[in-house]
Amino acid sequence: MTARVGLATLVLALASVIPSTAQKVPHPPKKQQQHAGEWLRQHKDLPPEQQRKALENDPQFRNLPPQRQQQLRNQLQRFNSATPEKQEQMLNRMETWEHLTPEQKQQARQLHEQMQQLPPERRQAVRNAVQALRGMPPDARQREIDSDRYKKQFSPQERNMLGSASKLPLAPAEPSEPESPEE
Repeated sequence: MTARVGLATLVLALASVIPSTAQKVPHPPKKQQQHAGEWLRQHKDLPPEQQRKALENDPQFRNLPPQRQQQLRNQLQRFNSATPEKQEQMLNRMETWEHLTPEQKQQARQLHEQMQQLPPERRQAVRNAVQALRGMPPDARQREIDSDRYKKQFSPQERNMLGSASKLPLAPAEPSEPESPEE
């Protein structure tokens, strides 16, 4: 597990409307054959105390530095405080992130950095546009980004960001909820 797994939800947020950057919930240590989020899927129905004990007993978890262990404990707590629907979104985003190529992950990180530079209201407008684009076939996405409506609504920089986001494998659409990024 990399320290950048937390970016998984960020990228998957791009794939599912970027607002999920607030859901930086990397999964606890995974075994080589496990998929992202598998540990959480296997343990999500346990009471939080049993989850914590299972995490503490995981040999890979015990090999992590104390600071990383605490981050995972905190993230497990955040995961458990989410609604079942939000938990499923997080797990799906982790799975999507796992299947991105290294180049796509880098592209998503760069896109996230660009998004963070936008004022909050513009960031939300771009997120909303990504949400709308996700329901379209890839060729229709680009036509929409190039449309007069988008040219009036978005700056060239924002349309470039939308183009970059639309080239990433987009996760299935999910209900949109306003969220504030943690980063």
